[in-house]
Amino acid sequence: MSSWTRWHGPAMARLWGFCWLAVGFWRAGLACPTSCKCSASRIWCSDPSPGIVAFPRLEPSSADPENITEIFIANQKRLEIINEDDVAAYVGLKNLTIVDSGLKFVAHKAFLKNSNLQHINFTRNKLTSLSRKHFRHLDLSELILVGNPFTCSCDIMWLKTLQETKSSPDTQNLYCLNESSKNIPLASLQIPNCGLPSASLAAPNLTVEEGKSITLSCTVAGDPVPNLYWDVGNLVSKHMNETSNTQGSLRITNISSDDSGKQISCVAENLVGEDQDSVNLTVHFAPTITFLESPTSDHHWCIPFTVKGNPKPALQWFYNGAILNESKYICTKIHVTNHTEYHGCLQLDNPTHMNNGDYTLIAKNEYGKDEKQISAHFMGWPGIDNGANPNYPDVIYEDYGTAANDIGDTTNRSNEIPSTDVADKTGREHLSVYAVVVIASVVGFCLVVMLFLLKLARHSKFGMKDFSWFGFGRVKSRQGVGPASVISNDDDSASPLHHISNGSNTPSSSEGGPDAVIIGMTKIPVIENPQYFGITNSQLKPDTWPRGSPKTA
Repeated sequence: MSSWTRWHGPAMARLWGFCWLAVGFWRAGLACPTSCKCSASRIWCSDPSPGIVAFPRLEPSSADPENITEIFIANQKRLEIINEDDVAAYVGLKNLTIVDSGLKFVAHKAFLKNSNLQHINFTRNKLTSLSRKHFRHLDLSELILVGNPFTCSCDIMWLKTLQETKSSPDTQNLYCLNESSKNIPLASLQIPNCGLPSASLAAPNLTVEEGKSITLSCTVAGDPVPNLYWDVGNLVSKHMNETSNTQGSLRITNISSDDSGKQISCVAENLVGEDQDSVNLTVHFAPTITFLESPTSDHHWCIPFTVKGNPKPALQWFYNGAILNESKYICTKIHVTNHTEYHGCLQLDNPTHMNNGDYTLIAKNEYGKDEKQISAHFMGWPGIDNGANPNYPDVIYEDYGTAANDIGDTTNRSNEIPSTDVADKTGREHLSVYAVVVIASVVGFCLVVMLFLLKLARHSKFGMKDFSWFGFGRVKSRQGVGPASVISNDDDSASPLHHISNGSNTPSSSEGGPDAVIIGMTKIPVIENPQYFGITNSQLKPDTWPRGSPKTA
């Protein structure tokens, strides 16, 4: 049981994986030709005995040729031809090497489906000629042809041109055999009537309005006489061409705006090489707003749009039917430009409920205009449930006659009139509200402080004269004042510092002093008693003492 547990789990999974890998190699080995070895990505045939007589092929049922990236063949004297279909299945092939073999012929379309080929090495084979048509569609970084018995003819002059234009310093020493079987360096080979062709494209003004038609003419020259063909790429518009000897024409009808900016080329090609002449097609058409959606929030609020048009259209925004004058708070931003297509947004900084409403974009150029509208909701109105909006204000943006923005501009600066957009107005309203609130708060605080001080002064036991703003001050000491009775009301609210004399009822300037208090018609002197605050209520009201209790002076 313990041994089964040990093998059951990751160890068993690794064992099964190894078994399947072995089976895969075994199946690939079954499909691999004799004298060759095969793996999942490579085929190499180097055993001369018995050797191969045809280009090696793998059976699709047992291996996947698309995964092969390298084929190496050496010492295969009986391998003489590469046919059109021999290499077609190896679409992922990057490196092809055939050296020291008997290769004599390569079909023109042998590498038509091998667009990933980067390195080709045909060293020391039996090639007498090789056309450039084999490789013109490939982006080769290396083509090695040393040691082949090329025949000196116009067919291999393209190799001389290739060597002359090659920037790499490791130029190959290529030779060819003349009629006397003498080796001639390819770099010094001169053959009469064998040169590069030329192409000249005669076209009228290629700026045309959408829906119109146009005809292009081309003339080619060269010896040998070149072939003429048109390279129109992925042209959408209907087109047809006519070719006669060294003349050719291309007719494009009902031109589509999608073809604006595309390149059209006339190509002349012969054995030595090729030449081409190209023009760019410019199509003028009315603007089209292809995309306009509700605002989205990122760093700023943005109403995204996409506009197509040529010439470049001017953009104008309207808010609830009135011209939207752009400012630093609300402005048009173009983020991506693709020839005649513009992607951008109307950017709004901190919009509020005052910005809710209908936004209309109008794009216009000399060929026409287009417009689209979107409803935007940024914030609910204060006091309104569920975000329901009341009627929009009749006038939020005033029309100052601002010119429409060019699509390339990000802000309308065509005049110096202050912006009247809703964000400016909202900012001013908020500032006014804040100012009013602050002023009201300060005034209210001052009133509360004043009322508190008045109330405190009114109930003070010392009166206004002896009240200190920094606390209770000490009552000045007075000498020579005789005994006095304490005035006491029924509610005990009279100040214990108020005393009345036993003298006259008329106040006199000679009685009391600066520390006297006038009560009614009597001027009462204020007597300092440092121990006043230690006297209890019962001591201040002698008539409330209990009977039989001794009275203290």
